[in-house]
Amino acid sequence: MTIRNLVHLFNPRSVAVIGASNKQRSVGAKLMENLLASGFQGVILPVNPRQKSVASVHSYASVADLPETPELAVICTPPETIPQLITELGERGTRAAIVLTAGLSRVKDERGRTISEAMLEAAKPYMLRILGPNCVGLLVPGIGLNASFSHTSALPGNLAFVSQSGALTTIVLDWAKSKEIGFSHFISLGDSADVDFGDVLDYLATDNNTSAILLYVESIKAARKFLSAARTVARIKPVLIIKAGRVPEGAQAAASHTGALAGADDVYDAAIRRAGMLRVNTTEELFDAVETLARSRPLQSEKLTIVTNGGGVGVMTTDALVLGNGKLASLNENILHRMDQVLPAMWSRGNPVDIIGDAPVDRYIETMKILLDTDETGTILFLHAPTAIVPSYEIAAALATLFKHSTRNIFGCWLGGDSLGRARTIFRQAGIPTFDTPEQAVRGFLQVVEYNRNQEMLMQTPPSAPEEFTPDTAKAVAIVQTALASGRKMLTEPEAKAVFSAYGIPVVETRVASTPEEAVQVAGEIGFPVAVKILSPDITHKSEVGGVALDLETAEQVSAAASGMLRRLKKIQPAAHLTGFSVQQMARKPKAFELIVGATTDPVFGPVILFGQGGTAVEVVGDSTIGLPPLNLALAKDMVSRTRIAKLLAGYRNVPPIDFNALYLTLTKVSQLVCDIPEIVELDINPLLADENGVLALDARIGIAPATSSGTERLAIRPYPKELEEWSEWNGQPLLLRPIKPEDELQHTDFISALAPEDFRKRFQPKVRQTPYPQRSRSVLIDYDREMAFIATAKGDDGKMHTLGVVRAYADPDNVRAEFVIVVRSDLNTAKAAARWNWSHCRRQTIMK
Repeated sequence: MTIRNLVHLFNPRSVAVIGASNKQRSVGAKLMENLLASGFQGVILPVNPRQKSVASVHSYASVADLPETPELAVICTPPETIPQLITELGERGTRAAIVLTAGLSRVKDERGRTISEAMLEAAKPYMLRILGPNCVGLLVPGIGLNASFSHTSALPGNLAFVSQSGALTTIVLDWAKSKEIGFSHFISLGDSADVDFGDVLDYLATDNNTSAILLYVESIKAARKFLSAARTVARIKPVLIIKAGRVPEGAQAAASHTGALAGADDVYDAAIRRAGMLRVNTTEELFDAVETLARSRPLQSEKLTIVTNGGGVGVMTTDALVLGNGKLASLNENILHRMDQVLPAMWSRGNPVDIIGDAPVDRYIETMKILLDTDETGTILFLHAPTAIVPSYEIAAALATLFKHSTRNIFGCWLGGDSLGRARTIFRQAGIPTFDTPEQAVRGFLQVVEYNRNQEMLMQTPPSAPEEFTPDTAKAVAIVQTALASGRKMLTEPEAKAVFSAYGIPVVETRVASTPEEAVQVAGEIGFPVAVKILSPDITHKSEVGGVALDLETAEQVSAAASGMLRRLKKIQPAAHLTGFSVQQMARKPKAFELIVGATTDPVFGPVILFGQGGTAVEVVGDSTIGLPPLNLALAKDMVSRTRIAKLLAGYRNVPPIDFNALYLTLTKVSQLVCDIPEIVELDINPLLADENGVLALDARIGIAPATSSGTERLAIRPYPKELEEWSEWNGQPLLLRPIKPEDELQHTDFISALAPEDFRKRFQPKVRQTPYPQRSRSVLIDYDREMAFIATAKGDDGKMHTLGVVRAYADPDNVRAEFVIVVRSDLNTAKAAARWNWSHCRRQTIMK
């Protein structure tokens, strides 16, 4: 579904309460109490066949008896009554309902359907949207709506809170009210039979009363829909998320190292990062982080400079930063020299900058001026321990005036109790993120860094077809289909290497031998030294059964190794079927790193890519990270940077840095392979050797299964549809017709600004020339599954590409009908073009599928 009819849910003018009651401590009674007490200005219509009035409001016996059609209905009746009630409401014209009742998935009707299924079927003909069932309800303080049975109300504000947990809903509501935190919307999703996270995010994206969105997530059902909505709204306003269930109850057996390493929580982490959201661990962090992000400025550097009047405080802060994988800024000689001129001789001469405890106001000001004068110092964290020399509020006032004119990120931390309250207030009123402890301040800084990184990942739109290489997809598909036809679930190692080779991934030369004698012959042809490995569809990890022999220098060693493998296999796994041996050339790379690159299929988010430190102890080392395909080089670089081994890969002592570009490209090739061939459900390259000369796959494993969907359909994030790009010619000028991309935002803004007033009015309705940022952002970051925008671009006299026209189509929730609109740059609307296409009227038409 989409946001269709959600306006009736979140901004109704009338509410029917079906199941309203006078019985004390019942849901129906509490619901009526909350609605009447919240200041709702619309009509409230109780429905109860056994009561003439509820809470002193006239009650009606049925939906049919209501004097007017309610825009929203709240239902708290027994499960078996709900499908019929939804039908009656739909027939009356109601288009939104909140179902508080629980247990709808456990009860079945006479047709064998669950009550939840019957409810949805009843709603579908009327496009009636349902929040719940099994939810606490909905609060919209700005319109005085409290359609819930919560124990308390919500204060008005600009934060939206959306939760799957009813219990957490009431807990957070109570906690936030005690902290005087207000909300634009407070939404309990319950079972999300219809309205889910994706729908709510889509609606809140353009809600002007919501500045940030907070989510409590236990599980996601429609991953692609969720990420599409999240990626859209995250470009407009911050989205922060608590994801419960970080620790799995138990590990399941997996056919590959990747399957064992790619835990469900790691996949959620990758999805959250890719969608440009910020993950936090507690509700307190949730509200702290949203305030920090609201006050922070564009991040110019991921490094931090610490300024303090106490050495011990600076050390504590540095510890917290380094333990959180943060980075201290380096102060160059020029900065140190300038600081020497204004600070006492015993100052720290480094970062943290300890300006000594007796510092007067002028010393603070001069120090800050020097640090703000260069971008090398990054974000500045100011920490102050109270002294008897200068009142803290005087320092705060002077610094707040100085910081007001700076574009840099500056954080403040006033250490102590109530005596620092005035200083904290001055900083907060100046819009400076302010904290009580060094640890809180560092956490806030690191959250801003992580959020900034995630926002950069959000902007990445990898294409559906690779731009850096040309794979032999047909060859890889043929290998996979042949294996499937024989009933196998795993490719042999040589087959897997052939697939990787078809995608341009360097592999060590590998051949197959049926017997020890043939292995000797093949080894002689390849050239010694060689490695010999057993081939068996029943054995995944060959080293665990002694099925790997390395550095074999002679024919005798090859013969002995292969024969020994046969004996061990019969003893350890007598039922295993042996198909032969793989013989491969030994790779001599003494300074190479052993890495792992893999993929597996997550039950929620589909294919995921893994990178980390490889080798036989890969699970024990546990140094890996997850990414969602499709990947491009920027996303691959981000994946690598999140591992511990990344520091070693950059080189140390006499070990040169690896060829990072070759590694990034390998990750994108694996990503493309998984996108192209949906039959591949799991794969490993372990080890992948990496050094200054490139990468080389030594061992390869690919798990396969019949495809249940196409390659792109099973991806949580649909790639940019590069296959729809088309070159044409217009007035003798090359013209590129292609789908719109996020990086087109500035180009698209220039295009809109160049429209004549009449064209602008007919396309966008309002007469305001400056398109609001949310609309600009939303128009270029689209979900290619449910809408499409093509732009016509051509190179201008300045050598840059410019947008000449846009055509956009919006599909309905069932993807049957679509509305499209066309607009071209006003100065290109010649009489001939206007007569043929009527572009100048920016026509809206409806097309049928």
